Amino acid sequence: MSLIVQKFGGTSVANTESLQIVAQRIIECKNNGNDVVVVPSAMGSSTDELISLAHELSTKPSPREMDMLLSAGERITMSLLSIHLNSLGFKSISLTGSQAGIITSSRHGKAEIEEITGERVREGLSLGNIVIVAGFQGFNRDTREITTLGRGGSDATAVALAAALGAERCEIFTDVDGVFTADPRVVSDAKLIDEITYEEMLEMASTGAGVLMARSVEFGRRYNIPIIVKSTFTNNKGTLVKEKTMEEAIVSGVTHNDKEIKFTLYGVPDQPGIAGKFFGALSESGINVDMIVQNVSKKSITDISFTAPVDQKADVEEILIKASKDLNADGYDIDENVARVSIIGAGMKSESGVASRMFNTLGSNSINISMISTSPIRVSCVINRKDTKKALESLHKEFIT
Repeated sequence: MSLIVQKFGGTSVANTESLQIVAQRIIECKNNGNDVVVVPSAMGSSTDELISLAHELSTKPSPREMDMLLSAGERITMSLLSIHLNSLGFKSISLTGSQAGIITSSRHGKAEIEEITGERVREGLSLGNIVIVAGFQGFNRDTREITTLGRGGSDATAVALAAALGAERCEIFTDVDGVFTADPRVVSDAKLIDEITYEEMLEMASTGAGVLMARSVEFGRRYNIPIIVKSTFTNNKGTLVKEKTMEEAIVSGVTHNDKEIKFTLYGVPDQPGIAGKFFGALSESGINVDMIVQNVSKKSITDISFTAPVDQKADVEEILIKASKDLNADGYDIDENVARVSIIGAGMKSESGVASRMFNTLGSNSINISMISTSPIRVSCVINRKDTKKALESLHKEFIT
């Protein structure tokens, strides 16, 4: 008998009608002779609604209380799903993250999974139950507090549980058929990818492909857990994420992220340790810095540009104001009209000229590049946000279509 972990996203559990469809997916897996552990997200946009309620009452709500509040969303879903499965004659038990033994760091809002004991999950399975575990949440042993895992937390919960329990695979159910070569809402001829490597998927998730979160892919790669991404509402086989594929495409996908801001600190003294001090302050505040460019020094003065998520704008600006004074810089600038486009493919490792093709394609479409970053299997460019669709379509045509 195999163990399968199934995760259902917010759009898959948006209402009771959707929960009934999800229940049939679970029952189908159970009837195929598998033990099943299910990780549901909060229903629809309920997490956003809870956040809005909190901000109606406080401009800066307590992180501890926000974790208590937001963890309720997944608990509601797991209970309703378990109630429905039991009503259909399938034994089911729901467990919160702490009851399931998900031990995390103490940081509220962005905790990291440190260990999964899983005793009550195994006990539930041994009694023939379908075990439903609330995603997105855990428990810190030292503080004895409930924590939440931040963006992508339910995906991470599911794959981490699969690893801890020795599952055969983890199935991530969503409202799309799998992983596409580009966002099909933007690029009309985007194609479904049958198989993709962890390495490629990690780059795609990190650069804007929202169908699967980077943290979950990292867990899959670390513990070699096959991940299948597919739709709750169709019977398509989806996309398999695994260690290696039969062929390595030069470019497997084109991604974009229009939820980043470009920040620039001007007139910074070009001295040893300055960059470390500045980015250390950003790190201590939990800022997720992505692309970084430092200009060539002129008269021992330089400019530092970097990108960070739009929802961290206020925190970054607070640090920039302080850094301008502490580092004796000339000032700072914030550019919100940017987007990042990327091409990803394992075949880049052995293919020369890929970056120049990307730059030439953007240039021939009158798209200016303001920042560039690369990895062995990725090239990313920051461009003007208004050019995003044109950039994606032209790059997809150049490398994939």
